[in-house]
Amino acid sequence: MTRLGESEARALELLAQDLSSDKIVEDLLAETSARRQLDLSDLAPEEQAELIAGRTVGVLPSLETLTSKIEGARSEGRPLRVKLGIDPTSADVHLGHTVPMIILSRFQRMGHTVVLIIGDITAKIGDPSGRSDERPPLTDEDIARNLSTYRDQVSPFFDFERAEFRHNSEWLAEVRLPELVGILSQIPVSMSLQREDFRTRLAQGHGLAMSEFIYAVVMAIDSVKIDADIELGGVDQLLNMQMGRKVMEVSGQKPQLVISMPLIEGTDGTGAKMSKSKGNYIALTASPDDIFGKIMSIPDRLTVPYLKAWTEWTDTEVDAVNARVEDKSLHPMDLKKIVAGEAVAALHGQEAAAAARRHFTSQFSKRSFGDVDSLPVVDASHGAEPVAAVLTQVLEFTPSTSASRRLAKQNALRVVVETDEGQKTANLSEDDMARPLHESVTAALTAAGLAGTAGEIFLKAGRKVARIEGIEV
Repeated sequence: MTRLGESEARALELLAQDLSSDKIVEDLLAETSARRQLDLSDLAPEEQAELIAGRTVGVLPSLETLTSKIEGARSEGRPLRVKLGIDPTSADVHLGHTVPMIILSRFQRMGHTVVLIIGDITAKIGDPSGRSDERPPLTDEDIARNLSTYRDQVSPFFDFERAEFRHNSEWLAEVRLPELVGILSQIPVSMSLQREDFRTRLAQGHGLAMSEFIYAVVMAIDSVKIDADIELGGVDQLLNMQMGRKVMEVSGQKPQLVISMPLIEGTDGTGAKMSKSKGNYIALTASPDDIFGKIMSIPDRLTVPYLKAWTEWTDTEVDAVNARVEDKSLHPMDLKKIVAGEAVAALHGQEAAAAARRHFTSQFSKRSFGDVDSLPVVDASHGAEPVAAVLTQVLEFTPSTSASRRLAKQNALRVVVETDEGQKTANLSEDDMARPLHESVTAALTAAGLAGTAGEIFLKAGRKVARIEGIEV
């Protein structure tokens, strides 16, 4: 059995136990956290390819090609050269930026070489279109400072000491006009026009600068100069990475494989990707309590994507906890606490993760809604109205019926019963939106085994809470 297989077997034993137990979760976290340094070189080529591809949007041209590439490099006794371009234009780093670094760490631990391309020459140019003031030209000092900050923040997820660093000014500053024109003469303009933003601007009557067409080709020269086997990048960079394949081909090299990574959705659950500008991000410099609390605030539907994005869990383990959530032997809140602990442990260590878990439980899980005097009240007179009408018209918690349905679909619409022993919850479904409030509340509590439970009843929609009065359960 491989080292990863042995670790997975130990983790599966823990995942079958009580995951609301602090001790079990701490043991699980110790097992999965240790994998961030686990040697993966004993995995077969097919296993390596599957472990990489399982966390990607896609592998171009195919997973089978990636397997063959790994097999070929092994038979030649050489490591693969895996490329990632780093944009040194900002010192702000959040958890979304770590997603490709985790995959690169796996490549490293499989025995392959990671080449990080610092786009210093392009950073000095700024926005090639001249349309944005968000990408001003930078100095060498700006680039060095941003890169140092980036390394410090991302280092818990990736071993920079084992990576090869290259600045693309090494070769781009020396590119001669005949060489560039020779490459451009073999690149159809239609490749650049596949970009949706280009097509939109042209359709709206806006122009495109020649530099914008050339920019992707110039970036593709990086792959030629380092003889990349694989390029990794966000799915939003797919066309640029495909340009790398084309430029390598016209340069007489074997085209690199392209691995596109997902863009992680932000904590607000709106569907927008995580970014500082939208305020829906988790900074790598945030405190343990802040990281834990922000992850606990995400919609339930994001728990598994976050689990896959930032942990070393295998698909088998993810499937195991999903099955437990579906058969109701594992509460979604307990799984979310595990994900929050994984993120804190990666950045601050396991002791900090355990402390953040205890702090969250003491401050929030046992908090009483009954202590809040200003909560809105839903009384019996509204009990016959559909749940959606109560949320949109009576409480004004949601702007529309469709927004109410989205909350329910995300398991963010709940009936909460507060007893002397604490809070007990039951989810309202999307179908409940059209049913009377009293009927939906009664059915949800009955299904959760809470019918007849003595205590105050509350309606929780996302982070908004209302007291329910006059409804017999």
